[in-house]
Amino acid sequence: PGAPRHTNRLINEKSPYLLQHAHNPVDWYPWGQEAFEKAKRENKVIFLSVGYSTCHWCHVMEEESFKSKEIGEIMNKHFVCIKVDREERPDVDKVYMTFVQATSGGGGWPMSVWLTPDLKPFAGGTYFPPEDRFHRIGFRTVLLRIAEQWEENKDALLESSHRILEALRQTSEIHVRGQESPPPSKVVMDTCFQQLSRSYDEDYGGFSQSPKFPTPVNLNFLFTYWALHRTTPEGARALQMALHTLKMMAHGGIHDHIGQGFHRYSTDQHWHVPHFEKMLYDQGQLAVVYSRAFQISGDEFFADVARDILLYVSRDLSDQSGGFYSAEDADSYPTATSGEKREGAFCVWEAKELRALLPDPVEGAREGTTLGDVFMHHYGVKETGNVDPMQDPHQELKGKNVLIAQCSPELTAAKFGLELGRLDALLQECRHRLATARAQRPRPHLDTKMLAAWNGLMISGFAQAGAALAEQGYVHRAAQAAAFLRTHLFDPTSGRLLRSCYRGKDNSVEQSAMPIQGFLEDYVFVIQALFDLYEASLEQGWLEWALHLQHMQDKLFWDPKGFAYFSNEAGDPSLLLRLKGDQDGAEPTANSVTVTNLLRAACYSGHMDWVEKAGQILAAFSERLQKIPIALPEMARATAIFHHTLKQVVICGDPQGEDTNEMLHCVRSVFSPNKVLMLADGDSAGFLYHQLPFLASLERKDGKATAYLCSNFTCSLPVTSVQELRGMLSP
Repeated sequence: PGAPRHTNRLINEKSPYLLQHAHNPVDWYPWGQEAFEKAKRENKVIFLSVGYSTCHWCHVMEEESFKSKEIGEIMNKHFVCIKVDREERPDVDKVYMTFVQATSGGGGWPMSVWLTPDLKPFAGGTYFPPEDRFHRIGFRTVLLRIAEQWEENKDALLESSHRILEALRQTSEIHVRGQESPPPSKVVMDTCFQQLSRSYDEDYGGFSQSPKFPTPVNLNFLFTYWALHRTTPEGARALQMALHTLKMMAHGGIHDHIGQGFHRYSTDQHWHVPHFEKMLYDQGQLAVVYSRAFQISGDEFFADVARDILLYVSRDLSDQSGGFYSAEDADSYPTATSGEKREGAFCVWEAKELRALLPDPVEGAREGTTLGDVFMHHYGVKETGNVDPMQDPHQELKGKNVLIAQCSPELTAAKFGLELGRLDALLQECRHRLATARAQRPRPHLDTKMLAAWNGLMISGFAQAGAALAEQGYVHRAAQAAAFLRTHLFDPTSGRLLRSCYRGKDNSVEQSAMPIQGFLEDYVFVIQALFDLYEASLEQGWLEWALHLQHMQDKLFWDPKGFAYFSNEAGDPSLLLRLKGDQDGAEPTANSVTVTNLLRAACYSGHMDWVEKAGQILAAFSERLQKIPIALPEMARATAIFHHTLKQVVICGDPQGEDTNEMLHCVRSVFSPNKVLMLADGDSAGFLYHQLPFLASLERKDGKATAYLCSNFTCSLPVTSVQELRGMLSP
């Protein structure tokens, strides 16, 4: 293609999503004062479009509408048009998504909202087709109608926007009512378990029919529920629900069997046909969940899936500076000469393609059996394609196959008369060949933005997997990423986190001219990551930084009147609402995770105000936790940790000693949701001894590494055997 015909001011931005729209004929502005002042000066409606760079329907709307010269002219004539990357500015996204969900009953991206010049929303939706079709109003029609209404009924629109905003302000407020205390843990946990149990899919796992999301928050809740009820039928069911879901996901098409990692969600009940984008936040959380499944079950299957996720992230989502990229797109060009992108093109296969790649006869199998026969049977490949047309509305996957492990290895081995070990080796060889062939295809777009919050989730993934699987390389990778955060997304002068940085030219790390300050979720996920990294590495510097960030989070986001934390700090006049997230979704909401962070921080510092804060958050969300805890499974889990009190597991020993490492390995190999681990290495000048003077009174027994189980800084009798320690760790 020649030089672009149009270039707008988004060309000066760093966000990959904004840069995707820099050559639209639309006169786009980034979110900021220049656009707001123009709207006021010219008395124009603002059209706000919010999305992200790996969003399939965002690409569709751009192709159909934002690249249209005619629609661009209408937009430029009647509106001031603003583009926002929701991953850079979750605060802006949340305010207007709250409006869209309240007024339309749905939400999603691209989000399209019309605002008065003082930023109050009065109309909104998500994707619009360019022209009226079937029962859907077209984007051009909406633009012209709103422009006409603004000319003729401006006062009514202004009045309406004012009313809507006031209603949103009241309904979105979360605060403590009267003398409310934290809700009873048993009620919250039992209700959440029952609600999950009712929505559970007995056949395929997961908690809905379709679409099906991985929702790690549900699985983490079930593991904690099991740990506290392991001798009851309910506990057994909680564990069965979680492990079955994880197995079905790993066998399904949502799992990339050739390139590793997990796609964002399944469009069907069977985890078969995914929406093909891959998000960093999913990989981080799923690495943790599969590692915990291995801790609990001892089944290497789960450990292998955790390793598979971390291989994908290390290879495809890692910057050479140590940070992690945000996402890979769903859409790509089928071949180097293709004119248009298709969803899933990088990942799907035709049967004839597989036969050509896997023609070798298989020795020892039935006569005439080829590698292709074995592989295609195991992964459910059909000559005419295995995608149900109902899951493929645009016929992009017609004749294609999404790989799904249809049979157990035992059944496939029996069908072809092979030994299990031989089948594993054959399938591995097939996957390797397919990976080599796939590497020749045009890759999907990679969003090389690096976000503090999502890097935090991924650091937790590497650190927890490293601890549970006893893989020091993963712990090292987590430490490398934490060092990246400290270098590129932390301002040592102000002591504050930044939200994002970007891969620049020559693979350098760049920052925007006006860096975006960190939001609550950045602090919460990074603090969680640093606690996880301390427990995996026992490097006290990570602990010290985590506690510093917790103090800063309190200062910037705490609501002293209504309790809990606001999602963004005060003082930005362009944000009409200061919200508190109240739903654990694809990512847990920040207030949910921070309850456990605060309890861990108190254990490592002796700063008991943090325990009080944790209780105040639970009190602020008390009504929701008692009525619909399924909306907040991570916070429901935290109520149990709050009520059961975290146990401090202190190992006194030489960090290099074999006996110390045996004890540390024992602690890390057991899933125990209400413990924190610390090493008392005898260095009385160290940070931990300074924070917790009681450690100085703990001694090694008979010169051996010794474990103590402490609660509120009061410790049990010492134990020196791994068996006794394992018994102590069971709730």
